[in-house]
Amino acid sequence: MTAKTRVRFAPSPTGPLHIGGVRTALYNYLFAKKRGGDFILRIEDTDSQRFVPGAEEYIIEALAWCGISPDEGIENGKIVEQPSEKHPFAPYRQSQRKDIYRGYAEDLVKRGYAYYAFDTSEELDAVRSQAEANGDVFTYNYQIREKMKTSLTLSPEETEKLLSQENNWVVRFKMPVNYIIKMADEIRGEIEVNSSTLDDKVLWKAADQLPTYHLANVVDDKLMEISDVIRGEEWLPSLPLHFMLYEAFGWSDSRPRFAHLSLLLKPDGKGKLSKRDGDRLGFPVFPLEWKNDAGERSRGYREDGYIPEAFVNLLAFLGWNPGTEQEIFSLEELTEAFSLERVVKSGAKFNPEKAKWYNQEYLRMRSSDTLAAEFSLVLKEKGIEKSPEYTTKVIELFKDRAAFVNDFWNLCDFMFKTPESYDLKVKEKFWKEDTSEILDQVIVLFEGIKEFTKENIENILPATIKERGWQMGSVMNCLRLLLVGESKGPGVADIMALLGKDESILRIRRKSLLP
Repeated sequence: MTAKTRVRFAPSPTGPLHIGGVRTALYNYLFAKKRGGDFILRIEDTDSQRFVPGAEEYIIEALAWCGISPDEGIENGKIVEQPSEKHPFAPYRQSQRKDIYRGYAEDLVKRGYAYYAFDTSEELDAVRSQAEANGDVFTYNYQIREKMKTSLTLSPEETEKLLSQENNWVVRFKMPVNYIIKMADEIRGEIEVNSSTLDDKVLWKAADQLPTYHLANVVDDKLMEISDVIRGEEWLPSLPLHFMLYEAFGWSDSRPRFAHLSLLLKPDGKGKLSKRDGDRLGFPVFPLEWKNDAGERSRGYREDGYIPEAFVNLLAFLGWNPGTEQEIFSLEELTEAFSLERVVKSGAKFNPEKAKWYNQEYLRMRSSDTLAAEFSLVLKEKGIEKSPEYTTKVIELFKDRAAFVNDFWNLCDFMFKTPESYDLKVKEKFWKEDTSEILDQVIVLFEGIKEFTKENIENILPATIKERGWQMGSVMNCLRLLLVGESKGPGVADIMALLGKDESILRIRRKSLLP
């Protein structure tokens, strides 16, 4: 076992990165950084049939947006292809390492841990159909391999002849019979499996000269000196084979520690969270927007307005907790607090409302200047130009009400444009016969205020309403209607102080436009 902590995130470029994959990357990153170790990005693209153009770039961009920076495997936004002092194990794309794996596969055959299999797809289909007809589940195991066309049943001469003449053969692992495989998982504890319940997995394929995931990941983890493998629960059934491969290669003493993370579940907890769930319930399941070959777009957290730090904080708590009441963590604080001991075994239900809560908390922590600069882009799209100083003051007033930057428009559009319509239900409820006359007097009152500040408005307006015997609710709600267009927003004095005397009076004069 290498003394230094070295972990890897090894996604397949078969489509957009699911938030469950981002969580796996995050946990690996936190685990390594806490121990002063290295976090490696490796692209496992040995399944050429499922390769999706653009998926690799998506993975790199998603990790960068989250602030999860690999120590090895990526340079200047691209997967490293040539070894260097910083990236000694390049290339980090498995398809560029394919010459490495065949030798390891054939070494296992020579030493009796694997064998060549020459079955055609038609022959496999026939055996599978026969098993199903007998009411059995087909498994290519120790019983089947003795009946198939393999190097275990053929003579050495026949085997060599087929190896030289055909290119559709594979190397399969020879799973031992009735052997208890004892494994340790850092999250789930001790696990035991009888080898007779397992099938002989394919390790290498002559057709494309590529290994399967099982061989490639074990060999690369060994060569890249990986100390800990932290991956999703879906790989737990592969753990016995991987343990056996380490044993077959004679690498048991340098085998990494394994930890399998629980699944991310639907909000109701019934099954794994999928894109379909997000589409149905109205939230993203990908960090960034994704467009497929058909032009269909899938929503992303970045494009939906989430702050990356909030997204990372949210993911950290999906299956882990610090053991305290603290919920808001910076990446540095997460690094210090994280441990596999506090990662739960059971699945973590995804709560879209909690996701919004995290974003709202992080939005409140951002400076009003920063939020105003971001919101100015929204205003620009709408053809509205306001000074940064004014926009910042508006943001400061509405900051606690927003969860996303885009929320500000719905919350305070009236601070940037004069209302074009009015909520007549508010008028019906509060407008009296003398309201128009009262508002004329209010205009005169406001014209006489030299310092049109919130404090002065709050001191003068309520006192005047009380002194003249007007109905407080009627006057204030009708003022709000004319200023805002409906019954929403902060205090009337807050609104008018920001709008300024001239704009406030202009809006009140528009009372004649009310139907």
